[in-house]
Amino acid sequence: MAVFDVVAYGADPTGRSDSAAAFAAAFRAASAHPQPSEVRIPPGDYTLYPEHAERRDLFVSNTVGADPRYRTKTIAMLVEHANGLVVNGTGAKLTLHGFQTAFAVIDSHDVRWHGFAVDYHAPSLVEATVVAAGPTWRQLAVPADVTARVDGTHINWEGERSYWSGRDGLDYAQVYDPRTGTVRRCDNPLFVNVTAISDDLRIEYGGPIDDDTGLVYQMRPTVRDHPGVFVWESERVTLDNLDLHYLHGFGILGQLSRDLVLRDIRFQADPERGRKTASYADFVNLSNVGGQVTIERCLFDGAHDDAINVHGTYLVVKERPDERTVVLEYRHPETAGFPAFHAGDEIEFIERATLSSDTAIQARVVAVTDPTPEHPFTTTVTLDRPVHLENERWAAENISYSPDVTVTGNVFTGIPTRGVLLTARGHCVIEGNVFDEMGMAGIFVSGDANEWFESGPVKDLTIRANEFRRLTAPAILVEPTIAGGKVHSGIDIEHNRFVDCTEPHVVIKE
Repeated sequence: MAVFDVVAYGADPTGRSDSAAAFAAAFRAASAHPQPSEVRIPPGDYTLYPEHAERRDLFVSNTVGADPRYRTKTIAMLVEHANGLVVNGTGAKLTLHGFQTAFAVIDSHDVRWHGFAVDYHAPSLVEATVVAAGPTWRQLAVPADVTARVDGTHINWEGERSYWSGRDGLDYAQVYDPRTGTVRRCDNPLFVNVTAISDDLRIEYGGPIDDDTGLVYQMRPTVRDHPGVFVWESERVTLDNLDLHYLHGFGILGQLSRDLVLRDIRFQADPERGRKTASYADFVNLSNVGGQVTIERCLFDGAHDDAINVHGTYLVVKERPDERTVVLEYRHPETAGFPAFHAGDEIEFIERATLSSDTAIQARVVAVTDPTPEHPFTTTVTLDRPVHLENERWAAENISYSPDVTVTGNVFTGIPTRGVLLTARGHCVIEGNVFDEMGMAGIFVSGDANEWFESGPVKDLTIRANEFRRLTAPAILVEPTIAGGKVHSGIDIEHNRFVDCTEPHVVIKE
């Protein structure tokens, strides 16, 4: 196997100089090699700035949709058009600066990422701890990588080199209580009725406040400009034994790919950095991924949205040029621009009001046109048979990309929303996991074609031998967003343990 050592390409394992250009060169050479190859990242600390990283124009599900301001993605480590490549970084720590995707796999097969740690030097996320409080004041402390500049009764937050800046509470907030481990979305009280702020971040208020000493307010923008990790149009991709201390913009995003394995990954902030947050949004979001998805022995701690979300995408029937041709439209603003179908894929049409499989219509796609950067919201599919559909009433899903899913032996904690959100029609098993103190349901089975447009029906799901601890929402919730009727089937719930859970353990609303 050919070895491409990033140090041989000029990377600096001391971290004193920027290694981005050397990493890009090594990954380009390895990806282009005609035989199986290895990118070797020797033990050490590596600094990666965005200026010399790879760039690609990409449309990414569940992020910024078709917004042209964010179309170009900066990628620190890119595997592209490769077949049989191992990235071995045992003992290496990579520190990213600015806004970047840590690593991506595009149009590749049999790729493994192994052994390294990823962190970001100055995330565009502020964690402000209330270290003391009085009747009308709070004293805040923030991590050392955050610059706070007081401007009258406001605070301007700044990262490094002006990669990012923000004011007061930014766009989104959640609160972490280190004493209990709870994380909840919240209204941010830190900048309400402020009368004065001193340079040491003592904030004075015009009236009484609650004593929230010890709480950590986690604030960030809401633009998901990059996925933290991206896997697109690829097969048999494995990520194992990684420490992902932070992922910017989003977590791991798999899109139109097959056969993904996530094993022994620690999604957790580095405790020495003084942070709790390890992801800007979800940890793992698999959108239109087929084959077998395996997620095992991972730690999910400190996200700003769901730990795992596995789903397809519903596109709405917009026009019918003829009986075999259908114009479909992306409807959620976070998802657009990428082709949702290939020639040869199986397509299923469902009625948006019911999501019922009883009236579903299936066909095979024989041709696809669009979307394009100029027309990112629509795609036209030609089918192998006539179909009788009514515009707006029906939506379509690519059922060739709905996986079998195994989620086993993981720990979920510090999550403000759900542990596992699953809408996949394959053989799915959620077994032997620990769900500790979720902000919402531990396991959520939903599906809708009117709001999030995340498909589809669950047909074979076993939820077995999991432990749910300290939940204040249902441990297991089945709730498609329809007025009534039945969407999901074949759900087997057995031998689970519930500890200090205050709500009904299992709630089924359909």
